[in-house]
Amino acid sequence: MTQGAATQGNEQGVRIGLSAVVIALRAGQAVVLTTHAADGAPALPFGPFDPARDRTFELALRAFVTQQTGFPLGFVEQLYTFGDAGRASPRATPGPERAREVSVGYLALTADAPEAPGLDAAWTPVFDIFPWEDWRDGPPPVMTTLSPALRAWAADDARRLGRAETLFALTPDRRWNEERVLERYELLYEAGLVAESARDHDRPASPPLSDMPMASDHRRIVATALGRLRSKLKYRPVLFDLTPDTFTLSALQAAAEAVAGLSLHKQNFRRGVERAGLVQATGVFSSDTGGRPAELFRFVGVDPLGGPAPGLTLPGQR
Repeated sequence: MTQGAATQGNEQGVRIGLSAVVIALRAGQAVVLTTHAADGAPALPFGPFDPARDRTFELALRAFVTQQTGFPLGFVEQLYTFGDAGRASPRATPGPERAREVSVGYLALTADAPEAPGLDAAWTPVFDIFPWEDWRDGPPPVMTTLSPALRAWAADDARRLGRAETLFALTPDRRWNEERVLERYELLYEAGLVAESARDHDRPASPPLSDMPMASDHRRIVATALGRLRSKLKYRPVLFDLTPDTFTLSALQAAAEAVAGLSLHKQNFRRGVERAGLVQATGVFSSDTGGRPAELFRFVGVDPLGGPAPGLTLPGQR
């Protein structure tokens, strides 16, 4: 490598930003903790990693999330590292235009979602960000706009059409897969149907959707987190990280539906919960259900054989 090439590479540099996707349940909806970017756009809590000051990514993340939102993080797990060239990536700090931005995303779950998190923070419904992901009442209204737009984008390209039909279940023989959140968002970005794509390529978004664009690449990060969470529901008891200490089985099902964006079969869901041995009856009944008092349960979470506790089956309605 020549000296000039080395200098050019050093001038470009890399900055590392950390982004937090904090998910909770409020009023029957999955919500994500948001703040605002400098231009006012909804954003995830995010900030820079300073290698001279910060001992670990996670400690830096915890510090600035609390500083920006007033919300203390509990358990977090690393999601992915985002740094595609040509896409607006999280701008943690002002810096040279040539600096390459790399963002490390984290997922955090909480059962404690106070009404006003504090400072500039708010709880934003996940399905305001991704209205096409809510299939609890069948195909969401936004599909009446998306379906023809996707078909127009695919035109006579069989590969494009196959991807769109598979990811968005555009034909009766295609089954909706709730886990493929990121792939759907990436397809909409490629098709120029979300505002972030229009922004990054300096063109108008068409057609306009009733969704919520986010600053930088933050919506892509939320899509990654939601897909990860939906997948983990089936093999780890992560849903209980979003629920109070005691709950009715109806409330537990509603929580699963709010995350998965699916309508679940009541009896099959309950049988699955009982077979997994994840909950234990408390003998206490709640009268806050609007009907007959319902028994409260608590999460047990211990595999008697010493292995990890299983997840939940998600039996869809027929």
